[in-house]
Order: sequence, then structure tokens, then C-alpha cells
Amino acid sequence: MTTPDRHFLETLWRALDGAPDAPARVAFTGAGDLPSVFPVSDLAVAAVAVAGLALSELLGAEPGKAPAVTADRRLASFWFGWSLRPRGWDLPSPWDAVAGDYAAADGWIRLHTNAPHHRAAALSVLGVAAERAAVARAVAGWRAGELEAAVVAAGGCAAEMRGADAWAAHPQGRAVATTPLLTLDGVGEAAGQGAVPDWPLDPARPLAGIRVLDLTRVLAGPVATRFLAGYGAQVLRIDPPDWDEPALVAEVTPGKRCARLNLRQATDRAVFERLLAQADVLVHGYRPDALARLGLDAARRRSLNPGLVDICLDAYGWDGPWAGRRGFDSLVQMSCGIAEAGMRLLGRDRPTPLPVQALDHATGYILAAMALRGLALRRRTGQGVQGRTALAATARLLMAGGARATDAPPPAADAGRLGAGAGAHRLGTRPPPGPTRGGRGGAAGLGPAGGTAGRRRRPMGLMFAIAIANYSYL
Repeated sequence: MTTPDRHFLETLWRALDGAPDAPARVAFTGAGDLPSVFPVSDLAVAAVAVAGLALSELLGAEPGKAPAVTADRRLASFWFGWSLRPRGWDLPSPWDAVAGDYAAADGWIRLHTNAPHHRAAALSVLGVAAERAAVARAVAGWRAGELEAAVVAAGGCAAEMRGADAWAAHPQGRAVATTPLLTLDGVGEAAGQGAVPDWPLDPARPLAGIRVLDLTRVLAGPVATRFLAGYGAQVLRIDPPDWDEPALVAEVTPGKRCARLNLRQATDRAVFERLLAQADVLVHGYRPDALARLGLDAARRRSLNPGLVDICLDAYGWDGPWAGRRGFDSLVQMSCGIAEAGMRLLGRDRPTPLPVQALDHATGYILAAMALRGLALRRRTGQGVQGRTALAATARLLMAGGARATDAPPPAADAGRLGAGAGAHRLGTRPPPGPTRGGRGGAAGLGPAGGTAGRRRRPMGLMFAIAIANYSYL
């Protein structure tokens, strides 16, 4: 009988169009489960393993040469939470004071207000100040679905809590159920031999020399590019000038260079286009029409860089009435039935989401695997690659594993190993600075060939939850 972790791995690998026998080279170790009614630890170790398997396949370009992969269930589970612990200072809360779950007149709704403009949208609909008690009183007078629609129409982010059956009957739920888990397609004609890249794939840092542009934030995309940076890729993260996420910067920027560009300004957009022309991989999480409105649609990106591995994600999928809707892990959990199942099966009196942001983290490793599979195709043919997936697709995968009340033992934490609390890697005595402001007049670049961009985050000795035979990293 196939175990849930292996079922998830095989499902993901098929979606990536990998060789059917490759998952047999993956060994799972470790024990324990994160406390959830869904098989979160099975998804965690499978997602990490599929990224490792994609890296293994890239390393073993010749048939039969790809090294074996070992994925540690316990470490993978902890990587789905916080991997760093401050020492001598406190991380700020990742949540705005207004963000959270509220009881509406006929159910529950979650408001996501971390970004100032999202908070302003929600408060404008409710007609109250940014004070939690006032927000709760105002929400109580609304039907959840009507408030969700009003906040979204105002440019904000909200999600009514639905059960799995309600989501299955919803037009967007039906769209997610009938579309692939991910798409990954070669674009354009196969290039001549001279255009096929000759990356060295040094065993010490196998992605060294591969240039990655990261246009993602909170949280799936940064997890993907952190993985790529951890194995040597030159990752340049580009943020808007006014973006700030101090609770997450230490977690998601190790190994990366960070800079800021305002893509609405022609001069900064020209800098970005020069960077894009140099890149091997682009990872982005903008809504489907956002880059197009800036003159950077898929056709333009391809014209600038025909061999680009272009990987993108969104929240609710690429088809259906909610294609392009703003969303985050916690909102997708409310929409698709995860939070309702946790509340119901555990006998709670309020929405009960997953113990970690598993949709974000799993999707991050899936994105990394997509990028690596794209690099492998480009290395063989010189073709560019276009890949897409969504948080809602990952939710569908997790929920297909079944939900049940559980008393499974959690993964053990011990000092000196990765985990929560004492097991997490320690940061220094002062908080790290945010990304620097850069990218003006050609100053931004991807590694040595493009100059420098901001401050590079060193990997800080991260211990990934996979091991690939005969190779050593970090």
C-alpha cells in the first residue's frame, strides 16, 4: 500500500512530467506529524523531496546517473514553520492588528490586512477605525459572503469560511478541481546547440552561476528562491520601494541579494528589463494581469529572454471567476474547507487552520522543483519554459489526502537540530536590516556579470531536510 507521503511525491512528480521510476530513488526518514486533521507532514516531506528529486535529475543529466535522495520527515515538518529564532531581540508579529477571523451574522470570515492598502480597503467597507473590537462589531452585522465580496471589490483581501462541499460546488472550486496541479511547458523552438547553456553544476554548489530574479513576497515564492539560493543560485529579490515585511525578512532572504525597483517608473522598468535579459529563472507571484499592465506580459518577457525559465503562481488558480483574485495561504484555507474541517473535526468553536502555512511552504518547494525541471529542459534543448501553479491547487492536493481527527505524536524537537524554539537556528543580537534601496541607473545586477544589488544575505548554515548522495551543500 502506498503511504501518503509517497503518494504526494508520485503525484507531484507526474505533474512535473518526470520519469516514472525516479521517485523510487527517494528514501523517507524521520517520524512524527504536525498536529493537524490533514496529512501536513506527509505533504511537507513530499514537497521537499520533489524539489530534491528535481535537483538530483538536473545533476544526473545522463540516464542512470542521477544520485539518490533522502528526505527527513521531521526536518521537513519544521521547515514548514519558523527556521530561525532571534537571540536578544524579538521578531515583530507577522500579522496586522486587524487581521484575523471574525464572526459574521451567518458564519465566519477572515480579513487579511497586513498590507496598508488592504487594511484601508476593509476598513472603508466596514466604516470603522483600525480597532479590533470596532471591526468585530461591524463584521457581526454582515453576512460573510456579502462582506467578502464587498472587501474584494474595494481592493482588499477577505475570505468567507466555507466547507469542502460548498467549495466543491462553488464555480472557483469547480475550476480548481478540473485544472492541472501545475503546468510546465517548453516555449518556442528548440535552440541550436550553441544556445544551449553549459552550466558547470559543481557538486559543491550545483546551482552556482544560475541567475534567478525573485519578484515574490509572503511566502511561497520566497521559499522557492531560498531553496535555489541554498544550492548556489545567484538570487536577486526585487521589492517595491515601499514594501516592508520585517517579521519575515530574516526567514526568507538568506543567500539572496535584495534591491528595490518601482516598475511603474520607466527608468526602473528599464533596469528590470536589463536584469531580465540576463536571468536564467524568473519567479513571480503577481496577479495575472499585473505585469501586463506594466508592459511586461509573457510575450514581452519572452522577447527579452527567449530561454527564460518563467515560473509564476497565484492564489486561487488561473481559470474560473476568481482567477487573479488577491489571496494568501490563510485565505485559501478558509475558502476551500481546510479551516472548517479543522474546526469541525476537532470540536472547536472557531476556524481552525493548519498549524503552519503549509500551502505556502509546499507550493514554494513545488515552485523550486518547477524551476529546476525547467532548467533541465533548457539545458537539453535551449528552450524557454513557462510554468504556473496556485495555492488552491496545493490545497486540493492536501485535501485529497483525507481529513480526520488525530492524536499522532508530533516530530520531536531537540537542541542542535532544526525545529521550533530551542531547535531553531539562532540569529544575532540585533535584527537584520531590510532590503536596500537600489536598482537606479543600472546599479542593480544579477551577480558578477551585472554588478551588485543591495546587500546579499548569506545562507547562515541552513540545514535542508534533504540529502543527495555524493553531493554536499552549504
